[in-house]
Amino acid sequence: MPPSRSVDPAELRAAVTAVSAWLDGNEEKPARPALAAAVRLSLRALAADAPGRSVEVRVPPFAAVQCIEGPRHTRGTPPNVIETDPRTWLELATGRLNWTDAVEAGRVTASGARADLTRQLPVVRV
Repeated sequence: MPPSRSVDPAELRAAVTAVSAWLDGNEEKPARPALAAAVRLSLRALAADAPGRSVEVRVPPFAAVQCIEGPRHTRGTPPNVIETDPRTWLELATGRLNWTDAVEAGRVTASGARADLTRQLPVVRV
């Protein structure tokens, strides 16, 4: 889904609420469709809140978006890349995990001068 699409806040909250108990450590891993929806919608919200193409945020296997104003990336590997797993992304997106702590713990790889989401997080609070 293109990041330029607006995200319905109610849809985003519902998707993240569906995986919140897992993020809090109270449930087993959610079904793949629920996890995928929460990741994709929260990434789209990030891209809508911080439009641009200077940083690529990857959360395999579900989605990747480009965001944050700056030099536009057009070919090959982007110079500013952030990659993490779905759980870490959702913890960051909901404010359960601090950006600096995630990077220092090795839960996020961030390369490039603009690969920092400190000002963009959290994306949603539930």
